Amino acid sequence: MKQLALGIGLDAELGLDDSVAGRNVELHQILRHMLAGTGPERLVYVWGAPGSGRTHTLRACEVEGRRGGQTVHRWDGRSSVPSGASLFLVDDVDRLGASEQIELFHEINRIRDAGCGRMVVAGSTPPASLELREDLRTRLGAGLVFQLHPLTDEQKTVALSRHARARGLDMPEDVARYLLTHSDRDLRALLQTLDRLDRGALERQRPLTLPLLRDVLREI
Repeated sequence: MKQLALGIGLDAELGLDDSVAGRNVELHQILRHMLAGTGPERLVYVWGAPGSGRTHTLRACEVEGRRGGQTVHRWDGRSSVPSGASLFLVDDVDRLGASEQIELFHEINRIRDAGCGRMVVAGSTPPASLELREDLRTRLGAGLVFQLHPLTDEQKTVALSRHARARGLDMPEDVARYLLTHSDRDLRALLQTLDRLDRGALERQRPLTLPLLRDVLREI
């Protein structure tokens, strides 16, 4: 009997060890050592085009950090910078306003001067090309900088299968291939569709099959 969805949805996140690295193996290794406290890095900046996996990478860092007992904060500039977070994650840094840029600049300095805490920041371009304050661009460029390389279709199929398994779903290979050819191909969109499939399977009490996938895609 094929397994039915357990309704876990987006709460079923994968850490770095579970994620498909593709051409980003060095980045994943650096992040794992950094989050485990076995590496000297305090600041890592990750950049890539929309759909390259920036948000996915930060989520994996969050999962990895929480598993290691760290206090994790994902900051989007809408609230004050929290005190006491041991892992600080910032997505879409290029969207921060003037006051938020100042806050982030001071937080990077605090982590550097205190010698404790770690930060992973993601943006759409290399630090030097960001339309941000010059001092903030300089700080971001002073850490380790990695370009995110998108996964191949084969690697995306593996990633989909792993995320499905984390949700309690059995995703047949033909379903994963169909999803890749009939949906937006960037990882964020694919995982959003997988979440809808999870909910659709739960609501209909059906296993994940091609007919179910077609029904869900028609509803999007």
